Amino acid sequence: MYKLILVDDEEEVRNGIIQKINWELYGFTLVGEAENGREGLEMAEIFTPDVVITDIKMPFMDGLQLSELLKKRFPTIKIIILTGFDKFEYARNAVKLNVVEYALKPVSSKELIEVLLRVKGQIDEEMLKKEDMEVLKEYYIRSLPILKEKFLTYLITSKLNKEEIQEEVKNYDINLNGNRFVVAVINIDYKVTHQNLKMDNSNETDLTKFAVFNIIEEIVYQNQRGTVFMHNNLIVLISPFLEEDRDVIFNKIQSTLEEIRQSIEKYLEITITIGIGTIVNEVSSIADSYQNAIYALDYRFIMGKNRIIWIEDIEPGSKEKIVFDEIMEHDLRSSIKVETEVEIIKTIDNLFYQLVDAKAPFKHFQIYLLEILTTIIKTAESLNVDMTYVFGENYNLFVELYGFNDLNQVKDWFEYISIKIMNYIIKDRKDSCTLLVEKSKAYINKFYSDSSININSICSYLYISPTYFSFIFKRETKMTFINYLTKTRLEASKDLIKTTKMKSFEIAYKVGYAEPNYFSYCFKKQFGISPSEYRIN
Repeated sequence: MYKLILVDDEEEVRNGIIQKINWELYGFTLVGEAENGREGLEMAEIFTPDVVITDIKMPFMDGLQLSELLKKRFPTIKIIILTGFDKFEYARNAVKLNVVEYALKPVSSKELIEVLLRVKGQIDEEMLKKEDMEVLKEYYIRSLPILKEKFLTYLITSKLNKEEIQEEVKNYDINLNGNRFVVAVINIDYKVTHQNLKMDNSNETDLTKFAVFNIIEEIVYQNQRGTVFMHNNLIVLISPFLEEDRDVIFNKIQSTLEEIRQSIEKYLEITITIGIGTIVNEVSSIADSYQNAIYALDYRFIMGKNRIIWIEDIEPGSKEKIVFDEIMEHDLRSSIKVETEVEIIKTIDNLFYQLVDAKAPFKHFQIYLLEILTTIIKTAESLNVDMTYVFGENYNLFVELYGFNDLNQVKDWFEYISIKIMNYIIKDRKDSCTLLVEKSKAYINKFYSDSSININSICSYLYISPTYFSFIFKRETKMTFINYLTKTRLEASKDLIKTTKMKSFEIAYKVGYAEPNYFSYCFKKQFGISPSEYRIN
């Protein structure tokens, strides 16, 4: 069953359409109905429908405005427009807004069923295409020759010079023409079930990867966003940009990755988490962006899965990133940054376990221990940890290292300092989040009267991305930015109603509503009575 939402401001029309159709008979479930575009958009965000049927002319937000926003936020939704005869040509022009069908009002049940069946056919065809796993596997083998994949692996894991890279990209027809470069890594969070993809258990993991890869490659190709390939069970995207502006680059890569995330969840019923590395200026520095994308992916254990995580949101103060070539160094850094005391102890125990039966000169043991200590210190420095605050004045960790008598003492000390650094990072991150929310609340309290204020304006003020801001704000306040802004405006309007003789439309403008009717609508929805009734009471 495909989920469907009906949006029309006339209740009689809505009821007529609902009663005309046996929705389940034709493969649809009606999950909601709305009386204007704003409510329709809210329902879409809640239910993520497959199809939206909408009228054009509605209060607060018309059908074409709703279609435009749905196209941006939910590119896979199919939109059906209902319109009167005088709006027919207007509706035809709506094709560019992802409108796949339109019908004249009043629409008969026969006409609407025909439209629904055509739309269902489109969705069925898309779903069957994604589920054809054998075709996907063959396409995967054809599209990623071994030599091309080997070069791309070298590109993200080794330091190649610019001349070498330029020669190889010509041989493999890879587009790396740009002034800026950024790498994203995509991790599959959950395996699909045997029933969902109808495949043998022995092939489930590989075929799932092929299916995910195919969707990603298709979207990347359509958006001309770079080169995609697989490495170490991750899907890697290398994107070149001609633009110079950092925010423009991030918005473009974010848009493509969000389309990828939504499409995979819709068609394969699994989720992915995406890490985005730093934006680098040279093609020879792509390996640095890749390593930082891996670091970003580590934070899924804090921020949760099924999202996009940008390393510059998490570690905005770090200018120079530490690039590790050894797996043990990466594991130790990750355990300090995003794990628990138990994970730190387990990681360090594993590092020392390798020394138990080692037969090597003492000098080699010294170098090994210095490398561990250097990794710990560099991890702290990369996150701006105040080492004096953690260890006191005149500390010298290297001198202390040579004061221990055996490996067990060194191991216990490494665990101790790593846990102290981890606790400082947790406190600093919590303080930073609290400060961020306080700044955003102060900004809202100061500028709520400006009708143009939105999440983008406050993120520009705070110098963070909308995705990260939304995550932090909701986690700390238990409500979305829009809900908090609306609450602030409506509380201010209550004071004005009780303490002034201003008219309702004047109060609406005063608290940031460009449309007085929408102000009255929101006020009544929030408090159960109209502004005029509230003044009397």
